[in-house]
Amino acid sequence: MSKETEGDWYAKGLSFTCTQCGNCCTGPPGYVFLTPDEVSKIATFLGRKDGALPPTELRRVGSKLSLTEHKNGDCVFLKQIDGKRICSVYPVRPLQCRTWPFWDSNLDSPATWKQAARTCPGIDHGRKHNYVQIERARLAETWEEAER
Repeated sequence: MSKETEGDWYAKGLSFTCTQCGNCCTGPPGYVFLTPDEVSKIATFLGRKDGALPPTELRRVGSKLSLTEHKNGDCVFLKQIDGKRICSVYPVRPLQCRTWPFWDSNLDSPATWKQAARTCPGIDHGRKHNYVQIERARLAETWEEAER
């Protein structure tokens, strides 16, 4: 079955609004991959003149770059602010984060979407995203593609 056919289940759109719970920024060990340009944007946002992130925030995974995690699984940029767990670099967060929850693993079937909703209170609530918007996010390779 092609991905286009598989996507028929969400052809009428899906609802999602971030609640700033931080659940997508924690959990079992994993990777948040980012490009060198995204590294530079985060570093600039943080006021780092050299455009780099230290090893406490960035690691190499094979030929890729990934944000680091604390021992409890929290992303290094997940912070507790005013009772919410929020991304401290949200305006310049990596593409992988920008496209949540519209990832192939969540959009594979209604069951995988519902499974993601168990840990993400924003899924099935709030803003309605139409099929074109979902596909744009799912297939995005740049920030601009994800934000259109």
